Amino acid sequence: MNKSFYVTTPIYYVNDMPHIGTAYTTVAADALARYHRLKGEEVFFLTGTDEHGQHVARAAERHGVSPQEWADRMVVHFTEVWKRLNISNDYFIRTTDPKHVEVARKFIQLLYDKGDIYLDTYEGWYCVPDESFWLPSQLVDGKCPQCGREVEMVQEENYFFRLSAYADRLLSHIESHPEFVQPEIRRNEVISFIKQGLTDQSISRKTITWGIPLPFDESQVMYVWFDALLNYISAIDYGLDEERFRRTWPADVHLIGKEILRFHAIVWPAMLMAADLPLPRQVFAHGWLTVEGEKMSKSKGNVISPHELIDEYGVDAYRYYFLREFSFGYDGNFSRENMTGRYNADLANSLGNMVSRVLAMVERYRGGTVPEPSDREEEPDVALRESAARVFPEVDRSMERLAFNEALQAIWNFLAAINRYVDETAAWDLAKDPTLSRRLDTVLYNMVEAVRLTALLVVPFLPATGEGIWRRLGFADPIHAHHLPEAAAWGLFPPGQRVSKGEPLFPRKK
Repeated sequence: MNKSFYVTTPIYYVNDMPHIGTAYTTVAADALARYHRLKGEEVFFLTGTDEHGQHVARAAERHGVSPQEWADRMVVHFTEVWKRLNISNDYFIRTTDPKHVEVARKFIQLLYDKGDIYLDTYEGWYCVPDESFWLPSQLVDGKCPQCGREVEMVQEENYFFRLSAYADRLLSHIESHPEFVQPEIRRNEVISFIKQGLTDQSISRKTITWGIPLPFDESQVMYVWFDALLNYISAIDYGLDEERFRRTWPADVHLIGKEILRFHAIVWPAMLMAADLPLPRQVFAHGWLTVEGEKMSKSKGNVISPHELIDEYGVDAYRYYFLREFSFGYDGNFSRENMTGRYNADLANSLGNMVSRVLAMVERYRGGTVPEPSDREEEPDVALRESAARVFPEVDRSMERLAFNEALQAIWNFLAAINRYVDETAAWDLAKDPTLSRRLDTVLYNMVEAVRLTALLVVPFLPATGEGIWRRLGFADPIHAHHLPEAAAWGLFPPGQRVSKGEPLFPRKK
């Protein structure tokens, strides 16, 4: 039984609209999912929304609707923007889904029956927007150390998860599996946090009604984070379809923002240990995005909707910029000036203009039919072929490390090699001399073959662009029917196939 490659995003709170930070994780997860599909792997890509908790209940109350009505109204904003960004998720989970509720109740009952959940009194500071408990020593100027907002004193009888019982085992796993938490700076944070000592985690609320009732005490609802983390196994039928669950779990990578690292790298694996389930292979926490050097906030009016940038630059340009501009795992700064510069230099010029030039020359010199190359190779041909041989292994190594920017840099290095080849071979000069006709055939073929490889390489990142180039190359079958690395072999373009230049892929921005 082949295991699926399983990639997840966090599930997003429905108390606010999706913004470029929300979309950052989802676009990265989509590129990763598409890349593994391109390698011929079975993939399961999960995203969704977190719809329980006090923050949702209060948002609904402010708008004069029930929490369920609020969740139903807000979830549309997420599904719409993901559709617009060409996100290829296999499933969209909502924590109000009956299946999720059933799985969550089964899971917490299992831990309760094992003795890992007990009743006690909780007293401490609580941040409602982040749904996070904090020790007094963790507060910064009396406020939430994560978001900087006011915290509330909470005192009530709750059920607790014996998180402290799993501290040693968890630390041992992280230290012996360095890939488990990435990047390294986040791994070091998690190790440091565990070594300071873990306290048991409150995992229910008595004063809130909007949540999943505990199966062993209906007077309390599940703490929203305990509920939310279980989406990763409820989506793949834990406790409902054992074969499907085993085919998919463990997750290969949980992509998250660094602000929710401790839930995913400490609480979640401890929950899985308690249930005797395998741990995810990796938790990868990316950094935050600022806008023109400032943190995004409603008060500053600098929260940017993905729709705004898609309208201005287009879907694939949006995807390219956020994957190429920043080193995934570290903070990044969004700038319209940088985005426009990337668009013109990388997309309009290096990619779009190159494809247009190559296909225009085939139309001009061979009536749009790609000629058969000769057996004779010259130095520029060898250099281009060697560059083509290097690019997939470079991309693959980068994608293994989730270094999306480096994978794209490797592809753009190949584009630079193609552009050099176009200039060095000067097909326009060859076309003037009938005795060089066979040389021109070879040059035109090599350029088109390089464009074929380009389409395959860019399609996980720029799906519409990759497919658009594929159609211009005259292929009737879908690009996704071809898998890497086999399809990256040189010389697979069929001579005699007709190509067409088409409209510009990326018209230049002023």
